Amino acid sequence: MIVKNREQMRILIEGGQRLALILNILAEAVKPGVSTKKLNDIAKEEAEKRGDQLSFLGYKPEGSLRPYPAGLCVSINDEVVHGIPNEDQKIIKEGDVVSLDMGLTHGGFITDSTITVLVGEVDDKAKLLVETTKKALDIAIEHARAGNKVGLIGAMIEKYVKSKGFVPADGLGGHGLGERLHEEPFVPNIGPKDRGPILKAGMVIAIEPIINEGTRRIYLDKDGYTLKTADGKRSVQFEHTVLITDNNPIILTELKN
Repeated sequence: MIVKNREQMRILIEGGQRLALILNILAEAVKPGVSTKKLNDIAKEEAEKRGDQLSFLGYKPEGSLRPYPAGLCVSINDEVVHGIPNEDQKIIKEGDVVSLDMGLTHGGFITDSTITVLVGEVDDKAKLLVETTKKALDIAIEHARAGNKVGLIGAMIEKYVKSKGFVPADGLGGHGLGERLHEEPFVPNIGPKDRGPILKAGMVIAIEPIINEGTRRIYLDKDGYTLKTADGKRSVQFEHTVLITDNNPIILTELKN
């Protein structure tokens, strides 16, 4: 568990706002007929013109056979997380549910955030899935307070989404971050509420409910990165980077007016 000092917090706050702005630009670009490669190109252009780097590009998680080939993850419909936007040709269609996950390195420190965009006219179940996942993130952040265990975050996410008829994707969750993309602690999307380390002021964590419409079971696609739902139903993700304080948590990747 890495507690950040005041200068590191300042850099993370600044980087979080830059990331939030880029994701807002990307959300506006999500339309029928747009390729996922185009979205990745926009992310690269927007980061580089501000002097920042794409944290995911070239990142090689433990156990992976190759580095991640893009700077943005674009996961559509039954793609749960880590959809690769710039290899196989993927064109966004009316009715798609599109998750945009991006990490930004600013001043040597990383923030991480995900938004999900509904494309054009979508069915009511898709709308409910998105609303539920977004609300689950809000609830989780309310419980991201010094003195609470990370398990409480997961327990609150699980309780809420199950009350709406959905389930967290199996084995996935959030993480600490800062100088590295993945730091301790792991932040689960399920209970029990009394598991894991205690949150401390100065910690920075990514909270990311990843919620499936049907089964919680997922599998790894042949590309080595994209995780998909086992039943082919949809999955939705929202994520914020959050600074733990002695008072209310601070959402670093929520765009301020």
